[in-house]
Amino acid sequence: MRKIINKTKTVSLLSVVLLLSWSACSQPDGAALYQQYCATCHGADLKGGNSGSLVDGIWQYGAADNYKIRNVKFGIPHLGMPSFGEMLKDEEIAAIIKYVNEAEKNGGAVKPALVKEFETLDYKLNVEVFAEGLDVPWAIDFLDPSTALITEKPGRLRVVSKGKLLSEPVKNIPKVLNEGQGGLLDVAVDPNYNENGWIYLAFSHVPDKPKKGEDRPGAMTKIVRGKIVDNTWTDEQVLFEAPHEMYKTTRHHYGCRIVFDKKGYLYFAIGERGIKEDAQNISLPNGKMHRINKDGSIPDDNPFINDPKAIKSIFSFGNRNIQGIAIHPETDEVWATEHGPMGGDELNLIKSGKNYGWPVISYGINYDGSIITELTHQQGMEQPNLYWRPSIAVCGLDFYTGDLFKKWKNKLLVGALKYEEVRLLDIEGDKVTHEEVILKGQGRVRDVQTGPDGAIYVVLNDPGTVLKLLPKIN
Repeated sequence: MRKIINKTKTVSLLSVVLLLSWSACSQPDGAALYQQYCATCHGADLKGGNSGSLVDGIWQYGAADNYKIRNVKFGIPHLGMPSFGEMLKDEEIAAIIKYVNEAEKNGGAVKPALVKEFETLDYKLNVEVFAEGLDVPWAIDFLDPSTALITEKPGRLRVVSKGKLLSEPVKNIPKVLNEGQGGLLDVAVDPNYNENGWIYLAFSHVPDKPKKGEDRPGAMTKIVRGKIVDNTWTDEQVLFEAPHEMYKTTRHHYGCRIVFDKKGYLYFAIGERGIKEDAQNISLPNGKMHRINKDGSIPDDNPFINDPKAIKSIFSFGNRNIQGIAIHPETDEVWATEHGPMGGDELNLIKSGKNYGWPVISYGINYDGSIITELTHQQGMEQPNLYWRPSIAVCGLDFYTGDLFKKWKNKLLVGALKYEEVRLLDIEGDKVTHEEVILKGQGRVRDVQTGPDGAIYVVLNDPGTVLKLLPKIN
């Protein structure tokens, strides 16, 4: 639910007063409803996540309760704000607004204190703060055992050196569109960084020269690489930039992760940008997994390289919004987590040229409760290896490859925004045989990675913190 007015609908002030009065009597649980329907975008403490803060005192499209109710009830789909009028009763919407108003007065919902120890089936964990005070951190990767790079969604690349977050961001980072779910997204360090110095970035991009007469510029995920010299981004090369006529005016579902397999191929994903039918169209880049060489050229064996209508970098299609990609350390297979709609988050083993079904098949429904499709299976379309219903808002993915947690070797670490979790999955072949929550309730998990020291690093959007998980030594 974004702070947006739908000008084609009206809600009278009298109806607002009646709704708020009714809610005070019947008392729907506004806090619980908010966590169920709104927290995924606006954060469990209302301070923002994929969408803006609701407690910063800024109501760009109207601070009155009738405006807020209107936004929730009717939404604005082309900006990624669904309508909830079919799913929530008027009194439930009023209860959410009442809860938001009370939280705004208090500066937001109170977050629990950091829990310094967790117990799992195999280990007791110590939880340390690796970096804090970050502004919507999105991803982490390591230059060496003592130096980490962290992206901040508004467009800053931060450096942690010898355990200290440097105050000065990296200079000259490319301009990003920090709007909606867009911004500076992933950072990845070349596997041969010590020899070549390359660092890769993914971000939401708008052209310098928007199309003539365009009220709202189109945007798309862009991939570049460069080097950092004297804390300055330099030697930039564009690896993927879609034709600008294919850019979309929506502001959500950008993807994106960057990973490398053992052959040196670079994989990244672009969400379908909220235009679900595009995911089935291989002449468009959105709703796809892509594979390129590290210099941006196209591998000779990409599945659609000989199709004159296709985007040559496409590796798979029918993907709604992939925000987690990991390469199996033994099999070199590509695994990905994909945001479903309401229900139907997926874990998929991605194979060359395969169709993963969105929006023809899905285990989820629209946010307003309406049916997207009656189908969960279709010939020629892949089934997920695992799906979560309800959605956990999967984000961030890595196979554990360190030595500190030997029992977790090659198990899959999965981040969950909505439930503020890190999950550990046992993978045997293409099957998930066990799932365990190893961290919970510390914040919205945007990324999870194995560090070069074997620790597990967890990037939290809310609060803007990176945690470090270590085995507790008795």
